[in-house]
Amino acid sequence: MRAPLPPAARAAAAEGPRSGAEAAAPATPGRGLCAAASPQRLPPGRRRREEPYRLASPPLRPGWRLSSAAAVESPAAQVKVELQVLLPHMYPHVAPQLFARSHALHRQQQLQLNTSLASHISSLDSGELCICGAVQWVKDHSLPYLENSKISSESASKEVVVKETLHRMWIYSHHIYRQELRKKIFDCARKLNLTGFCLTGKPGVICVEGLRENCEEFWRVIRYPNWKHISCKHVENIETEGSVDNLRLFRAFEDLQFQAHGDYGLRNDYHMDLGQFLEFLKQHQSGHIFQILFGVEGKLSDK
Repeated sequence: MRAPLPPAARAAAAEGPRSGAEAAAPATPGRGLCAAASPQRLPPGRRRREEPYRLASPPLRPGWRLSSAAAVESPAAQVKVELQVLLPHMYPHVAPQLFARSHALHRQQQLQLNTSLASHISSLDSGELCICGAVQWVKDHSLPYLENSKISSESASKEVVVKETLHRMWIYSHHIYRQELRKKIFDCARKLNLTGFCLTGKPGVICVEGLRENCEEFWRVIRYPNWKHISCKHVENIETEGSVDNLRLFRAFEDLQFQAHGDYGLRNDYHMDLGQFLEFLKQHQSGHIFQILFGVEGKLSDK
């Protein structure tokens, strides 16, 4: 004589007979509702690990575990929501433990879905069969939570957009002559991936552009230890969602040397042709900087 089935097994069988093939088949989206029952007894420790969501009920002995999947139609695609069920031996007289989950749900939406599901189950009459009804409830009520989860993902992806700032510094010096100082300027600019130029002579002008922290490091290094006749006349900051390289006015760090006027003995104290310098600035969309550097409006002479 075959041993009688536990009450939970009889109740599960009463809710919806299935063929052997249907019971063994995995749940797949697009085929409506399918369920697979496994009369698997779990040790208490493992059962606690595998039951992340528990209804308020007395401690239960190991029971039958049921896994169901519902395919939920959304405007974008078909999404699978899995319903995990632990049937106590006294089911349906003791309520089952249910947990709905889906890879398309964030933690907050999943918690809200399971809270609503628990509220629905607790509203049923005591002793009422509820597994098939719970699966149908998940199919009917999951869509709003899935849509909210999608909106949250889109909002988060928009917030992740990283913006960079191109920093451009215009530096004025009374003069730049010494070879060791010029070498220090060019070495530092290359090391920090800065573009711009250095105008040698009297006056001396330096422009550097790149990431802010690199420009500020350049400014700190070239002033040390005692370059007194130097000042940062103007700073530009341009924000972009792409690469700062697209905003650079200069493709490298250039050594500018224009026609000089004057020769004063050993100091070789000569003045650069500022007309040529103004023309260079205008070619690089920076003509307005001339007045900022020298305090006069730059005008090109008619030839």
